[in-house]
Amino acid sequence: MWELIQANKRKSFFLFIGMTILLLLLGYFIGSAVNPYSGGITGIVIALIILFILNMISHFSGSKILLAVSNAKEVTKKVHPQLFNVVEEMRIASNLPAMPKIYIINSPAPNAFATGRNPKNSAIAVTAGLLSMLNRDELQGVVAHETSHILNRDIRFMTYASIMLGTIVLISEVFLRGMFYSSLAGGRRSSSSRGGQGQLIIMIIAIALSILAPLFATLLYFAISRKREYLADASAVRLTRYPEGLASALEKIAGSHEELKTATKVTAPLYINNPLKRKGRKASSLQSTHPPIHERIKILRNMAHGANFSDYQEAFSNVKGSVKPIIPASGLTDHEDIQIRKGEAGKGKIKNARQSKRNLEDLMLNVDRYDFINCVCGLKMKVPPGYSGNEILCPRCGRKHKTIK
Repeated sequence: MWELIQANKRKSFFLFIGMTILLLLLGYFIGSAVNPYSGGITGIVIALIILFILNMISHFSGSKILLAVSNAKEVTKKVHPQLFNVVEEMRIASNLPAMPKIYIINSPAPNAFATGRNPKNSAIAVTAGLLSMLNRDELQGVVAHETSHILNRDIRFMTYASIMLGTIVLISEVFLRGMFYSSLAGGRRSSSSRGGQGQLIIMIIAIALSILAPLFATLLYFAISRKREYLADASAVRLTRYPEGLASALEKIAGSHEELKTATKVTAPLYINNPLKRKGRKASSLQSTHPPIHERIKILRNMAHGANFSDYQEAFSNVKGSVKPIIPASGLTDHEDIQIRKGEAGKGKIKNARQSKRNLEDLMLNVDRYDFINCVCGLKMKVPPGYSGNEILCPRCGRKHKTIK
């Protein structure tokens, strides 16, 4: 959908302009508050330097920073062959130019996100909890959703927006904390020594802007990310031809009460479902990083006629009661008949909660590079990566086993 790609470029430009203005205003008023004579110009210069560095970091290392902050670890096919197979399937189905790198986040909370500079340099990160909870059809739905973010060129926009938002929040926090500790350490300076009433007004504006700028940037970021989730759902269904797979996966993800501790307000919009949810508390539509998950599930389960974009738009309109198109015009003109396939019943299905927990524990150890040695007595020994011995004794039967180097 070329219109969607072009729209993403336009939104990236307007987001860049909006957040740049916020950053420059922050620089000017914070600089003026610190130094009433030349601080404003100095603040703008510093903000421009930060903006330049920010652009370089976002372009070359933005995705690496987001993956590092999320504690995501790149893994090989040996760690989870099924995940690699599913990602490869979706790469072929979407005609991506390169295989996304695959990361696993060592957390029992089920979730996933995609990041990267472009479709040639992308990554998909999933949690260990997601892999232990979903069957193959459901995992395919989630991977297709994240692949769609890559295909629709969402990842560059969201990666850049995340870094920009993080910088605005950081500058504001540093200034406000500096003001607090300065007042504790040195007390108040007289208003006359700092430029009188005019300087007091500048100080108030600087404080107000430091509080409001991150809020405004966050609301802008959240509002943009919500529409992208609907579009990624629609694209995912077209890739898998099985809306129930993604619907069932979202249902399981929403039903989990595990907390993703590595998620922050900056990285939250990247995930397939809001990782900052709290039991018993509902965010307003302005505060929400994602559209209501029950609506997303209902839309997917209303797709009875086919898996094309027009079928998703029809289901969206029926559920939302709105004729406003969520799909770009080029997608709605494609009337190709894409039949919904049947699910692979029982294939890869988790049998029970005990097995799911055991699989999760083994996977998390595998991600941390533990070695597994199976003894003939039936015991599975888990050897930590720092173990230096050449042999290990089975604690159950006493047999010696050579360690894997």
